[in-house]
Amino acid sequence: MINFFIIKKTKLLNCFGFLCLMFLFSQNTSAQTTVTGIVSDSNGPIPGANVSIKGTKTGVITGFDGNYSIANVPNNAVLIFSFLGLTNKEIAVQGKNNINVVLEENLSNLQEVVVIGYGAQRKEAVTGSVASITGDDLREVPGANITQALQGRIAGVEMTQTSSKPGASMQIRIRGTRSLNASNDPLVVLDGIPFAGSIGDINPTDIKSVDILKDASATAIYGSRGANGVILVTTNKGKKGQKARFTFDNYYGLKSVFARYPMMDGEKFVKLRTAAGIYTNGLDESNTTNTDWQDLFYGTGMVTSNDFGVSGGTENGSYNFGIGHYKDEAVIPGQDYERISLRASVDQEIGRSFRFGITTNNNYSITNGSNLSMYGVLNSSPIANPYNPDGSLKRVIEMPLDQQWVYTRESVENLGDKWINQTRAFGSYNNIYGEVKIPGIEGLKYRANVGLNFRMTDSGSYTGEGVFSATPTTPSTANIGHSLTTNWVLENLLTYDRTFSEKHKINVVGLYSAEQTSFNSSSVSARDIPSDAFQFYNLGHAAGEITINPNDQNYYKSGLMSWMGRAMYSYDNRYMITATVRSDASSRLADGHKWNTYPAVSVGWNVKNESFLKEVGFLDALKLRVGYGETSNQSINPYATLGRLSTRPYNFGTDYAVGYYVSELPNPNLGWEYSSTWNYGLDFSILKNRLSATVEYYVTDTKDILLGVNLPSTSGVTSYTGNIGQSQNKGIEFSLNGVILDNAGGWTWEAGVNFYSNKNKLVALASGQDRDESNWWFVGKPINVIYDYEKIGLWQQGDANLTKYEPGGNAGMIKVKYTGDFNADGSPTRQIGPEDRQVMKVDPDFQGGFNTRVAYKGFDLTAVGAFQSGGILISTLYSSSGYLNMLSGRRGNVDVDYWTPENTDAKYPKPGGIASGDNPKYGSTLGYFDASYLKIRTISLGYNFKQKFIEDAGLQKFRIYCTIQNPFVMFSPYHKESGMDPETNSYGDENAAVTTEYKKRLLTLGTNTPATRNFLIGFNLTF
Repeated sequence: MINFFIIKKTKLLNCFGFLCLMFLFSQNTSAQTTVTGIVSDSNGPIPGANVSIKGTKTGVITGFDGNYSIANVPNNAVLIFSFLGLTNKEIAVQGKNNINVVLEENLSNLQEVVVIGYGAQRKEAVTGSVASITGDDLREVPGANITQALQGRIAGVEMTQTSSKPGASMQIRIRGTRSLNASNDPLVVLDGIPFAGSIGDINPTDIKSVDILKDASATAIYGSRGANGVILVTTNKGKKGQKARFTFDNYYGLKSVFARYPMMDGEKFVKLRTAAGIYTNGLDESNTTNTDWQDLFYGTGMVTSNDFGVSGGTENGSYNFGIGHYKDEAVIPGQDYERISLRASVDQEIGRSFRFGITTNNNYSITNGSNLSMYGVLNSSPIANPYNPDGSLKRVIEMPLDQQWVYTRESVENLGDKWINQTRAFGSYNNIYGEVKIPGIEGLKYRANVGLNFRMTDSGSYTGEGVFSATPTTPSTANIGHSLTTNWVLENLLTYDRTFSEKHKINVVGLYSAEQTSFNSSSVSARDIPSDAFQFYNLGHAAGEITINPNDQNYYKSGLMSWMGRAMYSYDNRYMITATVRSDASSRLADGHKWNTYPAVSVGWNVKNESFLKEVGFLDALKLRVGYGETSNQSINPYATLGRLSTRPYNFGTDYAVGYYVSELPNPNLGWEYSSTWNYGLDFSILKNRLSATVEYYVTDTKDILLGVNLPSTSGVTSYTGNIGQSQNKGIEFSLNGVILDNAGGWTWEAGVNFYSNKNKLVALASGQDRDESNWWFVGKPINVIYDYEKIGLWQQGDANLTKYEPGGNAGMIKVKYTGDFNADGSPTRQIGPEDRQVMKVDPDFQGGFNTRVAYKGFDLTAVGAFQSGGILISTLYSSSGYLNMLSGRRGNVDVDYWTPENTDAKYPKPGGIASGDNPKYGSTLGYFDASYLKIRTISLGYNFKQKFIEDAGLQKFRIYCTIQNPFVMFSPYHKESGMDPETNSYGDENAAVTTEYKKRLLTLGTNTPATRNFLIGFNLTF
C-alpha cells in the first residue's frame, strides 16, 4: 500500500512543472477597464484593504483615505474586497468603472469557541487562563507526539526534553514546579475523559485542537487531578450531512547527527596524555593511530509516518475512522520506535432529544534498544586500533588500565540473537456517552460519560555471554517485566444553557463522577541463559540465579469520587463571571482527610463593548480578567498512609529465612496538598484584529506539601510521608500574534511570539528547618537548584594564596569561591571546605517561542522556534560524573582547552593535577554552562495545488511539503563551545558514569542518543 502511494506521489510531482507552466500561460482576453472606488467599514474608510481580481495575481491596496484604483480589469471579472477581521465581499464588475464597498464585521472571529472542560465557551467570554492551538498548527512540527509540537508555542507551558531516544516524550510543566514529592505533571483529557495512558499514545494526526487550562479558576472544574494544569485534547470527528471524505497524510525523512560529541582526536589525545604524565600506551594503542569511534558507530536514521482516514455523516449522525503507522529509527544501531494507531468515532442522533456516541483510540508500540547509550563509544581511546591484522574487529581494546568492548555499528548489528532490548505496549482508550434533552425545559440536558481505559506493557532484555563486557566469560543475563493499568471513569452531567433577551447568557453544569485505577507490575531476572536462542522468552531454563526482587513487584488500586458545580453568566457581552465549586474524595489519603472542597471564581470585563470605547476605531477588543481559585493535589503513592514493610533475607541456623522491618512509618493524618492562585489577565486586539495580545500575571501559593520526610538513622526507620512545607510560584506571560500582510498582491505574512517567566521558591520545610541538604532543598530558594562549589577560575603560578585556600594544591587547579571569614592581614581563616558550597538556580530567567508563516498564492513557508535565557545547563559530558573529562589520559577525553604553563588563560584545569578520585578536584563544576539558546525547531516549505484539473480528478486538497527539523542553534554558550544541541537529554540519574551526583529531578545533558537534524518530505491528500 505504501509503495502504491509513493508511486502516485511521484506521478503527481512530475505534474508539478506542467501545472506551473499552465498557470503562467493562463490569462483572460476579454475587454478591460479601470475600476476605482472606496472601501469602508462601519467606522469609515479603511486604509490597507485588499482589492484583487478573482482567479488572478492582480491586486492593489487601498490608500489612507480608503481609495483604490485597479487597472486592466476584464468587464466580466469579479473583484474580491478583503480586510482582516471583516467579511470578504465579491462583486461582479459588469462594465462598472466605480465600485464602493462597505465591509461588515466578521462575526465568526468573535464567536470563536474554545474547549474549557465539560463544555465550550466563546473566546471573548472566557474569564480564566486558557490557551489554544489547532491540530494544523501542531502538525507544523512533525513528531511522535504532541509534546514536541507544543514546545515554545504557548506561554507558561514548558516542554523540556528528558530523552533523545526515538519516541520519547517531554517533561511538561504548566506554570512551574510547585510540589516536592507529589507529581507536577498536568492532567491530560482526551475527548472529555481523563487520559490514563502515555501522551505518546496519542497520534498527532488525529488531533483537532489542544486547549490548555493554566490557572486555578479554569482547572478547578477537574479538581485535584487538575492541580498542575490541564491539557484538553480533542480529536477529529465527522460532520453531519457530509459525504465520505478520505485523507492520506504521509511523510518520510532522513536523520543525521546534529553534532558529534566533542571528543579529542588521536593527536590531541597524545598531547593530553603527555601533559598529564601518568599513563603509557596500552597494548592496542599507538601514537600514530587516530580512530573516530563515533564515525564507526553512527549511521543515517529514518522517520516515516502514514495516516489514512475516512470521515463523513448522515442527516442525523457522523463518523470518523482512521489508521496510522509511525516509525523512528535512531542514528545508532538497534534503536527504534514504532507505533500503529487505530481510531474511530461515531455520533448519532435519535429523534430530537437523544444523542449517543463512542470514541476509541488504540495503539500498539514497539521500542527497541533503549538501554544502548554512548558511554562505551565515547570513553574508548582514539589511539586504540579496533581492527585485527586481518581486518576483522577485535572484541575488546586494551587501554592503560581498562579494557573496553568494541562498540561499532558492525559489532552491534552482528550480535544477532546475542542482544535484544524490547518493550511492547498496547493501549485502548474508550469513551461512550449518551445525552438527552430534558422535555419541557429548554436548554436543560443530561449526559453520561463512561471511560474504559486499558494499557499493558511487556518488556524483555537479553545480553549474551561477554556482550558489552571486557570479560568474555561474563554470564549472560536476561529479564522480563510486565505492567497492566486498567481505569474506568463514570461521569454524570446536568447542563442548563440558555440565552434570555439576547443580553443574558447563562450556563450551569452539575457533575457527579467516580473513577478507579488498578495497576500491577512485576519483574524477573536471571543469569546464565543456556542458549542465545532463548533470549528472554523462558527464564525458567536459566542455569544461574533467578531473581524476583520484591522492590520490583508493585500493585495498587486507587479511587476518586467527586461532585462539581459551575455557573457561567454573561450580561450584554460586557460582564462575565464564572464560579466553580468542587469536592473530591481520594482513597490515597487518611480517614478523616479524604474529602476536600475548594472554590474558584473569575470575572471578565469586555471594556471595548462599553459606550465610551465604541467610537475608538483602531481598538477591536479589550478585556480585563481576574480570577481566584483553589486546587489540591493527592498524587502520591497509594497506601502512603499505611507505612511500609520491607524484607531482609538472613540465615536462621541452617535454614534460610526472610524477616520484615518497618522502612516507612504510617501517617494517619496524611491529607491534601493545597494550592491557591490569583490570576490577572489582559486581552486586546487592534487594527481590525490584525494585532492581538494577551498579558497575564499569576501567583500560586502551595501549602501542606506532600513530602517524604527523612528520619535520622537512630530512629530505625528511614522516612514517612507528611504534609510539610510551602512553596510559591509567580510569573508573567505575554503572547503577541499579528498579520503583517493580508493578501497584499497575493502575499500573506503572519507571525507570533510568546515569552514567559516563572519564579518559584520554597517558603517552608519540615520542622521549621531552613535547609535539607540531602535533597538540595533550601528555604527562600527555587525547588530546582544545584548545591555545589562555584568555579571562579584557575589557580596560577606564583599565587601566594593557593596554599592558604588549598594546601597541597597545584597551579592550574580549579579555583572555587570562598565564603568564610578573613584574618586581619586578609588571609582566610580556614581552607576551602564543604561549607563553601553554593546554592545555584537551575531554571531559566525567561523562555518562550515564535512562529511565522509567509504565503504567496499556493506556496507557504513556515518556521517555528524556541528560546530561553539564563539558568544552568548541567552537562555530565564535561563534569566529573561523566568520567569523560578526567584530564588524565586514562581513556577517551572531551576536547577541552586545558591549562599548561604555556596556556595559562585556559578554562579547564591542568592535566594530571590534584584529583578527587579519578577526576580533577572540584571537577563537577566543569559541567555547568549558561543554559541560554535560541533554536529554530522547524522550517517547512509547502505548495497547495489549486488548479482545476486537481478538482476534475476528484481531489479536494493536495499539498506537498519539505521540512527541516532542528536546523540550527544560536546564542548558546554551550553550543558555541561544544557544537552540540543545548537541550537536555537525560534525568539526573541517567546516562553518566556516576548517577548519584545529581538529583533525579534535575535534567542533564548526558551520553544519550545524539540529537539529530531531520530532513522530511511529505504530502497531504484529501479526496
